[in-house]
This record gives sequence, C-alpha cells and structure tokens, in this order.
Amino acid sequence: MKSKYHSLKEMAINLRKNGRSYSEIITITKTKIPKSTLSTWFSKIYLTNEQKKRIHANIKESSRKGMEVARVVNKRRREKYLQSIIDRNQHLSLTLEDINTSKVVLSILYLAEGAKSMKRGSLYFGNSDPFIIDLFLSLMRKCYTIDESKFRCTLLCRADQNILKLEKLWSKITNIPKKQFYGARIDPRTIGKPSRNLGYKGVCKIDYFSADVFLDLMTVPRIIHKGP
Repeated sequence: MKSKYHSLKEMAINLRKNGRSYSEIITITKTKIPKSTLSTWFSKIYLTNEQKKRIHANIKESSRKGMEVARVVNKRRREKYLQSIIDRNQHLSLTLEDINTSKVVLSILYLAEGAKSMKRGSLYFGNSDPFIIDLFLSLMRKCYTIDESKFRCTLLCRADQNILKLEKLWSKITNIPKKQFYGARIDPRTIGKPSRNLGYKGVCKIDYFSADVFLDLMTVPRIIHKGP
C-alpha cells in the first residue's frame, strides 16, 4: 500500500507532466507543499516541448487571472477610499449657500486661474475643465448682478478639432449664446499632428467686461490674507 506521502508525490508528478504550474499543483492537491519540495520531486522529470509549452501557457493564464483579481480588488479598495473622502466632507455641501463664502471661493479661484492684469476694462478666466468653468460662472452669477451681454467666449483648440461642435458644447456648458463667441484660436503647433487625447475639448476663455468686478475679485484675497 502506498503511503500518503508517495501518493501525493505521484499525484504531483502526474500533474506536472500534464502541464500544471507549481501554484496550480498546490491548489489542486489542497496541500501546502513547499515549492522547494516540488522542485526536488520534479528534478528528474523529462518534459517534452509540448509539455513545456503547456506549463508556460498555464503560468501565463494564471498570472493573467491573478492580475485581473488584483485589478478588481484594487478598484474596490480605491472606490471605498474615494467614498470615505466624500463622506468626511459631505457636511460642506451647503457651504456655498452663504454668499460671503461663495465670494471668497470665487476670488481664490480667479486668483489661481484668471488673468491678474485688466485688459480693456475686463477680466478673463480660462480652463479646459468644464467643471471649473461651470463653477466659476455659477459663482459669478451668484455673487454679482451680472449683465449677460457682457460675457464673451474664446475657444483655444487643436487644428484637427471640430470648432462648430466645440462651440455648441461650450455654449451649453456656459449658458452663453454662440453669438457672443469670438473666433476660435487654433494652436499652430498642432497642425498636422493628430490629437491623442480624444476627450480634450480645448480651453474655454471667458471674458467679462467689468473693471469693478475685476478689482473686487483681486481685492478680496488680499483682505482675507495679509501676504508679503
């Protein structure tokens, strides 16, 4: 009668000859055989090229499955982490209902992304992110009595982009009529170079003709922070 050890060894060797990897053999036999022990057991096994190819293919497939499992696990972990960030900041959702807070946020946003010098009595703000443009305009319309006719838009885009389609998109995002759009500016460096980032919608530059609003926005940050 074969001992349990010899039966296990024989089973492992047969699995190896059938193209199984070390990890698969450990899983199938439901044991914790050290890989060093398996290496010793298999040292005298002659494998045909076909068996070697099968082992290589199994290892590759096992690795692929392992990477897929890891990807799913990491995705869930990241989703859980991002949700925890949302949860701990959820109480801030009503902050912008206060107009003074809104004005502080608007002025800091403009300080970061807007023009610091006034041209032709206007301010201008540009970004490629629709969220940031929408946030800026929402705050502008909330904090000031806005004359919508004083808004102008200019699109800065690549040579191979559909300008009419972009204008329609940004007009919808900004709620500024297309008749108030200046001619789009095409970056000459992109001529003959296909866009790689198909999600890129160009930069939307917003002009608003008001020296008073510009000076107001530039003054607020200096009042709340006494810099050098």
